[in-house]
Amino acid sequence: MNFDLHNMLDQPLVNRVANSSLVTIDLEEMYPAGEIVPFDLKDYLFMELILKEKDFREALQSLDWEQYRGKNLAVFCSTDAIIPLWAYMLVATHAAPFVADVALCEPAEFAEKAFLKKLATFDIHPYEGKRIVIKGCSDKPVPAAAYLEITRLLQPVTLSIMFGEPCSTVPVYKKAKA
Repeated sequence: MNFDLHNMLDQPLVNRVANSSLVTIDLEEMYPAGEIVPFDLKDYLFMELILKEKDFREALQSLDWEQYRGKNLAVFCSTDAIIPLWAYMLVATHAAPFVADVALCEPAEFAEKAFLKKLATFDIHPYEGKRIVIKGCSDKPVPAAAYLEITRLLQPVTLSIMFGEPCSTVPVYKKAKA
């Protein structure tokens, strides 16, 4: 094999990854902005068993909702109590003018719900006929459900889906040739 190092050094470096037709999607960009804070309905229960409508309404009315401004509210009940459905509606009504988002879940589940909500409105059309890389490394925890859902959404329209980084990917899906 004739190897001419001098000739190779005269050639410009070509970034094949940058010049490829791969399109990278970074799910971390969909991570909910703002702090995720708990809103435990247990604190509003009579004897940690039942919710009294009048007392609950008064408590919500007197609550300083400003403390939740721009935050994500995870509404849940940490005790085994039956919560009437209207209670969640009242919390949402009071929280809406202040919070970035609100969801019925434990705080640890909030990110997954937020990802799935954003993916429900994800426009797949720009990815039609493309080769896609779903970025694997992130600083924020991207839930597994987000990877599953983005794959489900993109598979019908893309040529291929890979996981990882453009320089090192794991093939996930490749459209069969017609």
